[in-house]
Amino acid sequence: MDSEGTYDGQATRAGHVPRPAAPAAPPPKPRHAPAVGAPLEDWLRTPRPQAEPGVWRFGYVPRKGGATDPVSDRSLLSGAVISFLACVLVWSLITNRYIPYIDVPVKLFTPRDWWKPLDGGPVDGRGEAALQAYMLLVTVVLAVWFSRLGSWSLAFERLVAARGPGARVTGAAVGALFVAMLIWTNTLTVLGLVGSHLPYEDMSPGLINLVTLLVYVVVFAPVVLFFARLARRPAPGAGPRTAPAPAETPQADPAGWPELWDAGLGEVAERLGGEVRGGRMNDVDYARIRRAWESVRAEPARRSAFADAVRAKGAAACVHPSGDRDLPVRAARHDLLARQVLLGTVEDGERNPYARRGTGLALGPDVLGTSLLAVGPSGSGKTARLVRPVVESLALQALAGQAAVIAVGAAGSRLGPDEAYDIVVRVGDPDSVHDLDLYGGTGDCDEAAALLAEALVADVPGTDVRRAATALAQLLGPFRAAHGRFPAVPELRELLDGVPSAVTSLRQALEGAGQQAMLRELDARERQYGAHGDPGPALADRIALLDRPAFAGFFDTTGRGRPFSLRALEHPVRVRVDLPERGHADASRMLARLLLAQFNASAAARADRSLFAFLALDDASHTLTPETVRGLQRLRSVNAGVLLALRSLDDVPEALRTPLLGAVGCRMAFSGVTTWDGQRFAEAWGTEWVETRDVTHRTVFADQPLTRAIHAFRKLVTGKAVTTDAVTVRQVERERWSASDLAHAVPPGCAVLSLTSVRGERAAPLLLRLAGTG
Repeated sequence: MDSEGTYDGQATRAGHVPRPAAPAAPPPKPRHAPAVGAPLEDWLRTPRPQAEPGVWRFGYVPRKGGATDPVSDRSLLSGAVISFLACVLVWSLITNRYIPYIDVPVKLFTPRDWWKPLDGGPVDGRGEAALQAYMLLVTVVLAVWFSRLGSWSLAFERLVAARGPGARVTGAAVGALFVAMLIWTNTLTVLGLVGSHLPYEDMSPGLINLVTLLVYVVVFAPVVLFFARLARRPAPGAGPRTAPAPAETPQADPAGWPELWDAGLGEVAERLGGEVRGGRMNDVDYARIRRAWESVRAEPARRSAFADAVRAKGAAACVHPSGDRDLPVRAARHDLLARQVLLGTVEDGERNPYARRGTGLALGPDVLGTSLLAVGPSGSGKTARLVRPVVESLALQALAGQAAVIAVGAAGSRLGPDEAYDIVVRVGDPDSVHDLDLYGGTGDCDEAAALLAEALVADVPGTDVRRAATALAQLLGPFRAAHGRFPAVPELRELLDGVPSAVTSLRQALEGAGQQAMLRELDARERQYGAHGDPGPALADRIALLDRPAFAGFFDTTGRGRPFSLRALEHPVRVRVDLPERGHADASRMLARLLLAQFNASAAARADRSLFAFLALDDASHTLTPETVRGLQRLRSVNAGVLLALRSLDDVPEALRTPLLGAVGCRMAFSGVTTWDGQRFAEAWGTEWVETRDVTHRTVFADQPLTRAIHAFRKLVTGKAVTTDAVTVRQVERERWSASDLAHAVPPGCAVLSLTSVRGERAAPLLLRLAGTG
C-alpha cells in the first residue's frame, strides 16, 4: 500500500490531486531540516514541553525568577569594587586583631587548656590550628556576604563573560591565580592549617615529599575545580539544550517507535528504527508515518496494510500522492513533531512579560486555527518573514498528511518554488497547466450563485448580495439543467446582459428537455431585465472583467481543462494561485474574494476534518466582505484557518474593520503602521494595570551655616542644587500598546503579535524580532 488509505479519495474532477510518482531516492536535506542519522535521533529525543501559545517548544526551558529593575554596568562595576574594598578592609581589621574579642567564639567551643589565661593566645599547635580554621571560616563568610552584597557573580557575567567565551576563561583564570597567590603567600592560612601541623620529624624524606604533594593537591584542587566550572558555565538563560540520553530499550526510545512495540508490531518498529539510525529517514518521513499509524489506530482494518507497506518501503512508506518526501528548500526553521514554524525571538525588553523575554516565537495549527491578520506597509517583511514561513510549514505538514494549504498571491510573489507545490494555478498565463474552477466544484446551483455573487458585487455600494445571488441562480440552474454544466464566462456574461439569442437558445434547450421548473426560473429572470434595482447589469459589468483576451481559455466548464476547486481540501494538497495583479488588479481582487468565499464554504462542508485546512492571502486588500468576515469566525470549529496580509486597514471597508479585528484570534502589527491603524490595534488589545513611579525633586534649604557652606560648595562643583526625591507609586490602567507606540516605537524588522489558541488560551501582545533581521 502506498498511502494505506490516508490520502486516498476521489477529487471533484480528475487531475485535482497528483497521483503517486515512481519511488524516489531519499531527498537531499534542505536548509534548516534536521540532519539525517544520529542528529535526527537527537531531534526526536529533544523534549517539547507544553507551554503558552506561540512558544517555540523545541528544547524549551521556562525562564526562572522574576523581573528586576535593570542595573547599569557602571553601577554594577562600582558596587562590586566598593564591596571588594570593604571586604578587604574588614578582613584586614579582623586578621590584625584591631577588632577586640573577635576570637571569643572559637575559645568558647574549645577546651580552656588550649589557651593562655587572661585573653591570651594559643598554648600549643592545637589552639593555633583551631584559630587558623576559625579565621579561615570568618574569611569565607566575609567573602560570601560581600559577594552577594556587591553582586560579584552578576558583575562577572555582565562585564566579563558577556564579552565572549575567551573573556570568561580569562576572567576565571585571573581569579584562580589571585586566590592561589593568596594561599601561596600564606595570606590565607590554608597551607598552614593543612600542612604545618603534620609530624614531619617522624617521616622519611620520601614520605615528606609525598605528603607535601598531597597537601598541595588537597589545597589547590578545589580552587582549580571552582574556577574551571566558572569558565565552562553558560550564561544564565542561554545554556545549550542538550538532548536526553538515549534510552536503554527501543520500547522507551522515541526513535525506536515505542507505540509500535506496544501494539505488538516489533518487526515494523525494528525496520523503522533502522531507517532512523541508518540516516534514511528525515523529519517529514517520521511525521508522515506517525500520522499514518494514527489513522491505523482509528481504523484497525488498515493495520496489516500499514505493516506490509513499512516492511516493503521503510521510510518511503505511506508517501504523499506526489511522491515528494521533502521540500526542495526551506526558508525557515520547522519542528514537525510540534507542528510549529519559528518566526523569531521575543525581545528582551520591558514591553514584554518577563517569562517570554528571549524565547522563540512559533506558529502552528493550534493558533493559526483562529486565523491571523497581519498589517504592515510594503517592505516591512510580511511576505518573506510571515507568509512564506507559514505556508512552508503547512506544505511540510501536507507532505506528512496533516494539512492542506492554499497560498494566494500576485504573480511573482516569493511564496516558494513551483516544485514545492502540487498544483500551481497561474491565472492569465497561457502556459499554466491548471485552471481555476469559478464555481468552486459544487453541483448546487444556489451555493455556486451565492459564492459567485459574494465575489462579484459584495464590494459594490448599494448592491444587495442576496438579490444578486438570486439573479445568478435563475440563470445557473436553467443552464445546468439544459447543458449538464455551468456556463463559461462569455456565456454567463451574455445571459446577464440579456442577449436575446443567448436567452432564446437557453429557452429552447429547456423546452426540449422538458424542464418546466427551470423555465419558470428563466421567466423570472427575464421579467427583471431592465427593472429598477436589477442586479444583472452590475453582475454583467463585473463578470466582464474576466471576459478578457488575457483570460481566454481559463475558467473552462466543458471538462477540457484541468480546473482546481477548493473541494480538494479533503486531500493533503499544496496549492499556489498566482493572480495577475499587475495588469488586472480589479479581476485579481475579485478572484481573491471568490477564493476566500469558496474556502469558507468548502472548509465547513468537508466530511473529513482531520486535515488542517489553511488559506494564505499575501494581499487581502479589498477582498473582505461582511459574509466572509462572519465566515472567519466559523473556521475555528472546522479545523481551518486563514492568514490575511494587509498594507493598511484602510484597504478594508470602514464598517468591517472592528468586526475583522474581533473575528481573528491572532493580530500582528508590523513596523511602520500608521497611527490610525495603531489605534484600531490598541483598542482590540485593550488595557492592563501597571505600576507607575512618580519622582518629585525638591530643593533642600539648609538652616545651619556649615550645611549651607557645604551645599554651596557642592552646587559650585556639580552645577546643581542639592535636592531630595519624593517617590509616589500608583496602580494605573493603561493601553498595552498605544497607537503612538505602534507607529513609532516598533523597530524595523520587528512586529507586535498577539495570539489566541483554538482552546481559548491567550498571549498578550509581544514585541517580536523577526527571523533574519539583525
